Amino acid sequence: MSIVENRRARFEYHLEEEYEAGMVLEGWEVKAIRSGQVQLTGSYVIVRDGELFLVGCQINPLRTASTHVRPEAQRSKKLLLAKQEIRRLIGKTEQKGYTLVPLDLHFKAGRVKCQFALGKGKALHDKRETEKKRDWEKEKGQLMRSKISAGKS
Repeated sequence: MSIVENRRARFEYHLEEEYEAGMVLEGWEVKAIRSGQVQLTGSYVIVRDGELFLVGCQINPLRTASTHVRPEAQRSKKLLLAKQEIRRLIGKTEQKGYTLVPLDLHFKAGRVKCQFALGKGKALHDKRETEKKRDWEKEKGQLMRSKISAGKS
């Protein structure tokens, strides 16, 4: 069950390999995520000291959060992945132009998981091409629907 999706990532990057990682979260963050108070826009995954961290993910605290907890909305969250996979990702991100882009947050067996991908930034002409394809698919669907409805009359 998807919680939040970073739809902009597929438009901005050529995505190659997708990964799924667990997240180290505090209690108030899990409650806020369950209520949908999370944004992935503008977030990214970095490698720091041989570990992966999700940076820029905005989790807005609930008003009913505990009074003894000081919620930090922009806190970087540690991603849990096997060391072998992390080493592979470090090698790939060191190549020119590659980055780790979060795609979505979802629940799996009651736990919050982050799906991210190894991506390479698109050039402006690639983005335009993607937009043209999307527009053509939309127009094609409208044409097909209009032909079907004209045939029924």
